[in-house]
Amino acid sequence: MWWIILIIVLAVLFIGYIILLFNRLVRYRNRVENAWHQIDVQLNRRADLIPNLVETVKGYAAHEKSTFEMVTQARAALQQAGTVGEKAQADGVLGQALKSLFAVAEAYPELKANQNFLALQEELAGTENKIAYARQFYNDSVMAYDIARQKFPANIIAGAFRFNEQREYFEPETPAAREVPKVGFSGE
Repeated sequence: MWWIILIIVLAVLFIGYIILLFNRLVRYRNRVENAWHQIDVQLNRRADLIPNLVETVKGYAAHEKSTFEMVTQARAALQQAGTVGEKAQADGVLGQALKSLFAVAEAYPELKANQNFLALQEELAGTENKIAYARQFYNDSVMAYDIARQKFPANIIAGAFRFNEQREYFEPETPAAREVPKVGFSGE
């Protein structure tokens, strides 16, 4: 009689443990999805600011047509990207295009003093900070999910309930991101 009770208790504990592991994996997977949506929101917010920024700069530097086209094409590529990897690559290209746009703006002192340009530049900088935070949170969520689904015995549950999809990290791929910054001192 006591063997039956022991077997029932062990079965209940085992089933409870499986349920706990399953729910933990669901929580991590949903956290990754939410984190990705936060990145997407911020990328779209930045993309929405770009046309106003380009139009403001165009008013001062109309002959910089190739820079404006590069920014516009990079923005369109980001909005059309579907996967995490495609978005990361398009984000890197857009970042480079925006650097070119701001380099053009540096050549026009009256543009740098324009209140609309300054407000857009400040809003864009704030959005860049939010993107960086969202990217870090997403990548941390992917790492936590991967660890949770790869640890034993959760990996058995993950395989049985199809939690084995590999998630990509969001890392913009740009040549500038890989370069070591050059530091120089005047007077050397």
